[in-house]
Amino acid sequence: MAITNHERVGKALELLRAGLAPFIERELKNTYQARATVQAAQFLGEDHLLANKPMAQWDAAALLKVTWEAWNDVFRRTLGPAERSLVRELREHRNRWAHQEPFSSDDAYRALDSAARLLTAVSAPQADEVEKMKVELLRLRFDEQVRSEKRKTAGAAIESAAVSSLKPWREVMGDVGSEAFCFSVVLCAPQPWERS
Repeated sequence: MAITNHERVGKALELLRAGLAPFIERELKNTYQARATVQAAQFLGEDHLLANKPMAQWDAAALLKVTWEAWNDVFRRTLGPAERSLVRELREHRNRWAHQEPFSSDDAYRALDSAARLLTAVSAPQADEVEKMKVELLRLRFDEQVRSEKRKTAGAAIESAAVSSLKPWREVMGDVGSEAFCFSVVLCAPQPWERS
C-alpha cells in the first residue's frame, strides 16, 4: 500500500529523533558537564515524564524544544542561524504532524528537506535515509505529473480526431435553398392535406 505524506513526515521525524539525540546529549554534556541532565530538564519545562528518561528516548518535539531553548548557551557554538531556522520550522512541522493536519506533497518535501539539512548539519547518518525519502517523493510527484499530462493529451487527441473527421454541415446538407433539398427533408415536402 502506498505511504501517505503524513506517514512520510512521521518517519522523517523518527529519523530526526534518532539522529539528533546523540548530538544534543553530547553538546549538553560538553557545556554543562555533570549538570547536563538537570539543565536539559529545565529547558524542557513542565514535561517531567521525559526529564526522567534518557535523552535517547525523548521524542522529536522534546529534542527540538531543548535545542531551541538552549540555543544561545549551547548550540550557537556549533550550529549557525540557518540551522536555528530549521529547528523552528521542524517544530512547526512536528506540531502539524502531531495534530493530524494533512501534508501536501510540497509540504511533505519541505519537512523532509529541513530534517535532512539539520541531520546533515549535525553529521547524523540518518540524513542519508531522509534523502532517499525525498528522492522517492519527487519520483512519485513526477510520475503523477506524467500520468496527468498523458490523460490531458489523450483527451485532446480523441476530441480533435472526432472533429477533424466530420464534414461541415453545409457539405452534408447541400444547398439548403434548393428544391432538391426541400424534397429530401420530410417536413419540407408537401403533405397530403396541403395539396389543393
